[in-house]
Amino acid sequence: MSKIIHTPGLVNVDEHDAKSATFTIEPLHTGYGMTLGNSIRRVLLSSIAGAAITSFKIEGATHEFTTIKGVKEDIVDIMLNLKGIRFRIFGDDTHNLRVIKKSKGTITAKDIETNADVEVVNPDHVIAHIDDEKASFVMDLVVETGRGYRTIEEGTAKKASDMIALDAIFSPVHRVRYKVENTRVGQMTDLDKLILTITTDGSITPRDAFEEASAILVNQYTALAGQTRIEAAAPLTASGEAPNSANEDEPTELMTSIDDLNLSARTTNALINNEIHTLKDLFSLSDAELRELKGFGSKALDEVKEKLAELEL
Repeated sequence: MSKIIHTPGLVNVDEHDAKSATFTIEPLHTGYGMTLGNSIRRVLLSSIAGAAITSFKIEGATHEFTTIKGVKEDIVDIMLNLKGIRFRIFGDDTHNLRVIKKSKGTITAKDIETNADVEVVNPDHVIAHIDDEKASFVMDLVVETGRGYRTIEEGTAKKASDMIALDAIFSPVHRVRYKVENTRVGQMTDLDKLILTITTDGSITPRDAFEEASAILVNQYTALAGQTRIEAAAPLTASGEAPNSANEDEPTELMTSIDDLNLSARTTNALINNEIHTLKDLFSLSDAELRELKGFGSKALDEVKEKLAELEL
């Protein structure tokens, strides 16, 4: 096993929709698929910044067990509905919002009177129903930003005596799934591939949530590392070797692995056994030098030339 721990790459992002995406990360050092997958998942579910309603007040209601004339739902039902409203807030300020409805019908999140710094992500979310033409509904909301989950007891802001406090679910990430598969690079067959699927509430994109979780982990581990620094190893190439920075301007075709040419097993093994892993290595030798390779003869050379001609290389 190599002593070097190479850095992985985000090789693919499959965006299913605005709220869900799958990230493919490879190649990872042996065992690092589970290590990174579990740590990123835990941070995504617990530590991404979001916004939620932390308290509210309805005219005519003094506590959560009050019923409101002309409104189908009681206060407890309305409390549960308020927890499902998702906000996108620009900045860290606390915002006081209001809902006013004076006609029969359904009260939804789009009835919330917002400002320039607050956006309702799910405006069709139902809050309550008014079933009396003469009834009116006036509600004040307090929306705050935070991370994770906060109980009523943990709330630090002093609420007015007529405000009803809510448990706050700030996290904008609804679900995170990951799985680890085997992958290979060149002759290295014991590497990991991490496939991570993130679903959010729409107030943040899956990519932004993924990058924020990664940045949080970087900050945490950097603080623990003190003054110790380890030089980051370059990502692996198709040949299983780190790329040479001096050759960054060379065509990418030259880094194609010998394994990817679909040559016969005998010819492929002969090239690899002679430390020829990429097209660059192959092109660096003349025909005469190739014939002198151990286990590589004229038939193998003809096969290689035919394959290169077929690929127009």
